[in-house]
Amino acid sequence: MELPTNAANWFEIPATDFDRAQAFYNAIFDYEMPIMEMGPVRMGILPYKQGEGVGGGICCGEGYVPNPDGAKIYLNGGEDLSNVLARVEPAGGKVVMPKTEIGEGYGFMAFFVDSEGNTLGLHSNQ
Repeated sequence: MELPTNAANWFEIPATDFDRAQAFYNAIFDYEMPIMEMGPVRMGILPYKQGEGVGGGICCGEGYVPNPDGAKIYLNGGEDLSNVLARVEPAGGKVVMPKTEIGEGYGFMAFFVDSEGNTLGLHSNQ
């Protein structure tokens, strides 16, 4: 098997209240999220360079159920995840693990619970 560049090529974060989730992610990333309607599913696209990296978004519709114990997704925290992490609680989320050094040059990580109850990670090199 040829090794792919990325282990993932798309991800979807479930939401029960799309507007609340959109406001949360807009606030923590200081970003205006584009919205797509895909049949009965409403999707908001998280920031990434389309065509150059792995993307994902928030999704609201049948089959999308937030879960704090689901797969762990690490969102890109930019150069220093402290900037995004500082906006989590004012936006309605909760930091559950502060910025922590991973070790051996792998950067830093943190975990937060979003407005919908999902537990997600952040990663940055600084």
